[in-house]
Amino acid sequence: MRFLFQFDSLDRADRIQLYISYGLQLILVGQIVYSLVQGSWLTLFLSTGILILTFLPAMIRRNFRVYLPIEIDLLTIVFIFASLFLGEMRSYYTRFWWWDLVLHTGAGILMGLAGFILVYVLNRERKATIFLSPVFVGLFSFSFAMTIGVIWEIFEFAMDQIFGMNMQKSGLNDTMGDLIVNTIGALIISTAGYFYVKGEDSLLFDRLVRRLLERNFRFRRAAR
Repeated sequence: MRFLFQFDSLDRADRIQLYISYGLQLILVGQIVYSLVQGSWLTLFLSTGILILTFLPAMIRRNFRVYLPIEIDLLTIVFIFASLFLGEMRSYYTRFWWWDLVLHTGAGILMGLAGFILVYVLNRERKATIFLSPVFVGLFSFSFAMTIGVIWEIFEFAMDQIFGMNMQKSGLNDTMGDLIVNTIGALIISTAGYFYVKGEDSLLFDRLVRRLLERNFRFRRAAR
């Protein structure tokens, strides 16, 4: 964990986000222990898989030697926890009609943010010979989020058809509703990214992008 974050250098907001992330992961650990004691092997398997997924940002950070802001960890863990643990295992999708719509809106925002960071950092890379316009950066982040959303809907359809699951719930209406709110989330983040690249102030993007560029530059220097 020392490679992931230097705790002494984190500000108060970072520490709060880190505590929330750890708290959600501890809940999953508790569920795993409880399932093991109760002999609920399917729940044990699903909980373990969900817990592993929450470590994706840490795995990327460690394997690719790239700095990812704590906000990325928190958003990813919250989304995985809410969609798989609460949504699928705790039946929040059926208990709350709006749960799926909120999550897909958040997914559009999260994937749009990931797409924006990817293309923006590449565009700012010193070795890059092509500099992309704000319109293209915004369009790429929007397209990235929409592509992930479509792939997820194909995955849901495949699971229902092959394994007899009910991930699509109401079928076509569920799919179209998911794609619509995913589009809204992607549009919000891509529009914000467009104005940020044009030079407008943005608390979210300034905090994420500034630290992403600065700390990844330090990592590259340290690795030389």
